[in-house]
Amino acid sequence: MGALLLCVCLDIFRLAQHRGPVNTHTAAVLYYLAGLMRHSLLVLLLLTIAAGASGQEQHAVATDSVKGGLLHIRHIIIEGNKVTRAQVLLRELDIHAGDMLHTDSVTQVMAGNKLKLFNLQLFNEVEQRIVREGEYADWYIHVKERWYIIPVGTVQFADRNLNTWLVKHDHDLRRVTAGVTITDINFRGNLENLAVTVQGGFTQKLGLSYMRPYINKAQTHGVGISASVAQSRQAYFATINDKLVFAGDYDGPVVWRQAEAGLTYLYRPAYAARHYAQVTYKSISVGDTIVKLNPEYFAGAGKSAKFIELFYRVDYNGVDNWNYPLKGVKMVTQVVTRYGFEGINFQGYIQEEAGLFLNPLSRCYVALIARGRIMYPRGQPYFFRGGLGMQRDQVRGYEYYVTDGYSYALGRLDLKRELFNRTFATGIKYFSAIPVRIYPKLFVDAGYIDGARQFNNTLPNRLLYSIGAGLDIVTLYDVKIRIEFAHNHLGQNGLYLHFNSE
Repeated sequence: MGALLLCVCLDIFRLAQHRGPVNTHTAAVLYYLAGLMRHSLLVLLLLTIAAGASGQEQHAVATDSVKGGLLHIRHIIIEGNKVTRAQVLLRELDIHAGDMLHTDSVTQVMAGNKLKLFNLQLFNEVEQRIVREGEYADWYIHVKERWYIIPVGTVQFADRNLNTWLVKHDHDLRRVTAGVTITDINFRGNLENLAVTVQGGFTQKLGLSYMRPYINKAQTHGVGISASVAQSRQAYFATINDKLVFAGDYDGPVVWRQAEAGLTYLYRPAYAARHYAQVTYKSISVGDTIVKLNPEYFAGAGKSAKFIELFYRVDYNGVDNWNYPLKGVKMVTQVVTRYGFEGINFQGYIQEEAGLFLNPLSRCYVALIARGRIMYPRGQPYFFRGGLGMQRDQVRGYEYYVTDGYSYALGRLDLKRELFNRTFATGIKYFSAIPVRIYPKLFVDAGYIDGARQFNNTLPNRLLYSIGAGLDIVTLYDVKIRIEFAHNHLGQNGLYLHFNSE
């Protein structure tokens, strides 16, 4: 995807050279979308032609006829799991061998367990059937495994998102970090995650992480480790006019370095609940230029920050699909404290996310998402402030801006309708079925951040809001594409592209 993205962007640049006067913001994104659609449709067409099954919808195998009374589940038989251990899958189910099940609830129970297995993100297909012998029944679950060891080309932008890089920095490839992350998401068949990352370009990085979700017989406790080093010849040193400003030269000396190592503990008492606790040591240093331009970058006008970060997160994921929820409730709470030895004294904040996903009418969906952060104390060094626009917390329509501050609140409302939902058979191993779902939508966003108005920044301490329309595309291997047109309170219109969910 990363290499394809760069090729498409180069196509845009070439096309733009032969166009007349056009609004640069709109033109650049439209040309990009055209290229993306061209390549994506070609890939999909080749896959479906190769299988000779374009347009054929896949259906799960129905259960055998089950009528009347109670069923004694004698065995649960897992099939097709050449890599994944059966015990990992049985842990996810809400029914076990020896349980009694009323026949009227069979269909509902099977549908719920199918979603639970899909949410492991290990399988392309899950099929179930029941074979009954009198009052006894055997439950067969057949899975088609994904390709677990995947070398993924990574493309990251110095400018926070694709839209800023594409429009504001004129597709400058020097501002791209490219590399490869080799991840085994099902290491040894135990749902362990092992990843190695190597990156070059704007930021050079080497990273290693390992997570084992189950270390006890009850499969409720897990542990992990991670370590990484990174450096860059350019770094942002301040937010001016509500935009990040960078210092350094592409061919100059390194002006930013970071090293970190951490230990993680996972506790999963129930299917939808997870607790994470992590302790990480971090060391960050910058060049003299950064400190001269912004003495508040670290505390005490220092050139480095060294600290211990304690991180705790609890998730409740009571939604139908963890990758792209349409029904249910989701709650995420994060608590972070940082104890500094240099460059930072103490920082603590709590971050909250709540999502309510409704299905009021057939194929119609409502998503209500609220996020917020409370930080203490105020007056943190510049590097540790963050805010709206730095990560996922973004008021749509403000993709070209960063809003610095301490505490903030963000709300999103989406109205969606399922326009297309089909699965295409290909006959290709690990890509045997390509699901494609398309959701047109209308949305409203609003956000507010408590921050100091300095360096001509005008967005802190005021209500930010936008309205818009868009299209969500969800497909194979959890790929999500959001195409959104937004109008913000500044009177600006924009067309934006994202590769994540709201």
